[in-house]
Amino acid sequence: MKIKTFISVVKSLPPHISVLAKGPTGIGKSHVYKQIAKNLNMPMIDRRLAIMTEGDLVGLPIVSGDSTKFLPPDWFLECCKNPRVLFLDELNRATREVQNCAFQIILDRELNGHKLHPETRVYAAINVGNEYQVIDMDPALERRFYSRELNPDSEDWLDWARNIKKTIDPVIIEYIERYPSHLRYEEKFQPGKKYPNPASWEMLNDSLIHAGLAPSQSTGVNYNSVILDFAEGFIGQEYSAKFASFIQNYISDYSVKDLIKLYPTKRKVFDSLKNTKKNEMIRKIVDYQKANIMNLSDINICCDFIESCSQEMINSFHDTCMTFENLEHKKAFHARLYKNVLRHLNEIVLEGNACL
Repeated sequence: MKIKTFISVVKSLPPHISVLAKGPTGIGKSHVYKQIAKNLNMPMIDRRLAIMTEGDLVGLPIVSGDSTKFLPPDWFLECCKNPRVLFLDELNRATREVQNCAFQIILDRELNGHKLHPETRVYAAINVGNEYQVIDMDPALERRFYSRELNPDSEDWLDWARNIKKTIDPVIIEYIERYPSHLRYEEKFQPGKKYPNPASWEMLNDSLIHAGLAPSQSTGVNYNSVILDFAEGFIGQEYSAKFASFIQNYISDYSVKDLIKLYPTKRKVFDSLKNTKKNEMIRKIVDYQKANIMNLSDINICCDFIESCSQEMINSFHDTCMTFENLEHKKAFHARLYKNVLRHLNEIVLEGNACL
């Protein structure tokens, strides 16, 4: 289930319906619940059941007259007195005794006579997959939930990065846009080996920014090789090498001077730019030639780049160059690109004749 759909449905459920989110580690299950709690304008209480005993849930006994009773933990009492989102994480990594306590909370919305507030929501999450050490949940427990398996894709993560987190570096965002399969490893896991997931990309982003190595500030000549060491600790060696290379060869705020200087040695970088950036570069060439005298070598480098663009872009630039006020620029660009445009027109004519 997509994240947006899950959030929309869960927000609409009545308070007494408990929710279970399933999915591999690192996909952002806790982030999803935090977003829902924020939308509901309710504080969220997060408890990791995997590190708790039943005593951590039921509280401590005290003598009350001629009997004993249990005083609940402060966090559970808060959920009884006020509307809260109670998030029970790692439910299937908890002991059977803790799961039984959770069963009473989920089924009866109470524990040892202490009832949850009518507006308190109970949400839970479990990791699924053969790579996790978990305890199978009792079917009687699982059936009490609105239960869905989350399968977030790159669009979910990019939407979160841009609109929720808002501090993910733009170079990381562009990397995931270009290589969406690198967001989360989905093949067979090898023990002891690091793999990328949405959470590890967030941790890498935050760590690089904290270290003064924000990817958008470390591109090209500003690249620092220690970025590779950071990345390997979060997303693994194979993906780190690709990501580090992307940063090193990334060109963001480029100029025509950068193009002329760098294109002969970094041709692949410029040629692999998205069409929006190529169009932007072409517009810069048009403006640059108005304010600067370009020699034939500079013009040829610019034409090398233009010829890496789509035929539509080439034809459009050729039409534009015929309006250049600088006669020498007009002649040089026309002489270089004319054969390309003419060849394209001949191909169109030949294809038309073939159809006839």
